Amino acid sequence: MRCYANQLPNQLQKSLAPFYMVFGEEPFQITQCVTQIRQTAKQHGFDEVIRFTLMPGFDWQDIIAQYQSMSLFCARTLIEFDLNAQKPGIVGSQTFKRLTELVNDDTILIIKGAKASQDIQRSAWFKALDKRGVFVPCYPLTGNHLTRWVDEQCQRLTLNMHNDAKLSLIDATEGNLLACYQELEKLALLHGTDLIDQQSVLQGLLNQSKFDIFNLTDALLQGHAEQVIKVMTKLASDNTEVMSMLWAVTKEASTLLAMQQELLNGANLTQLFKQKAIWKNQQGLVQQALKRLNVHTLEYITQLLAQFDASYKQGELIAPYQALSHICLVFCQPLSVPLPCHLMYD
Repeated sequence: MRCYANQLPNQLQKSLAPFYMVFGEEPFQITQCVTQIRQTAKQHGFDEVIRFTLMPGFDWQDIIAQYQSMSLFCARTLIEFDLNAQKPGIVGSQTFKRLTELVNDDTILIIKGAKASQDIQRSAWFKALDKRGVFVPCYPLTGNHLTRWVDEQCQRLTLNMHNDAKLSLIDATEGNLLACYQELEKLALLHGTDLIDQQSVLQGLLNQSKFDIFNLTDALLQGHAEQVIKVMTKLASDNTEVMSMLWAVTKEASTLLAMQQELLNGANLTQLFKQKAIWKNQQGLVQQALKRLNVHTLEYITQLLAQFDASYKQGELIAPYQALSHICLVFCQPLSVPLPCHLMYD
């Protein structure tokens, strides 16, 4: 059963499942979900916690033995198993399926892992655990989802914040959920239930935004010029490798161009999503981009990217981040001015 992170507290109040799979790309959210499960389990007598981590040479029999064993110290046991951003492999898959046949009311198993891709969700071991337990996907929070999360944390901490104070906090910590939560905890200690204005937030706030290349490509697909510049500025200040950024932007432009050309030839969009391996949570963004960017614009973007690539490799760019930012803005709106940094040294 799928249960999103914000739904987990209510689900835990109803009942405890024998298996929990907490997978995703947001470490703090994963930690928070596991903590919620652990605390609820403790209230029901699961006092002993046993932890395993998937490492080279791991003996999968250990987890079966632990799952079936009686605790020497308490009646009920919670097992936390960290896949360590790996797949379980053949033996691990067989072990997970075996555990679903040995359900023990006195043992709960929590499995932590990286993002559960479609091939993982289609696997037999995942389906077996999902049938008996709860799958908690932890996606990176942005936009309205991030705002809703902040509202939920404020309610939990009994924080009373002006809306502009919340927006300033979100702006300064976007992409860094842990930093955002730590700031909220600090504000709760400093102000209690008093009304917190924007100035109070800004006084103790450093810019702790955390962006990666995938945030850039999401902004490109959305056509959100302000967000593109915000992410590019942060990536530049972090000295993110230019060629890695170029690769990601080129990949998006090439994919969109190929899809537009096939759509003009009568291709079905749903089939194209499958052919191009575009995830469901990205399909809406891709559709936005396809509605906004025609073949002519996409061909122009790919030409600019090819020009950038050649000039960068020949050492002819005096400001590569600025030049790449210029190209990225073409995803958002047409620009008729020449690239600012494609300048040759004399």
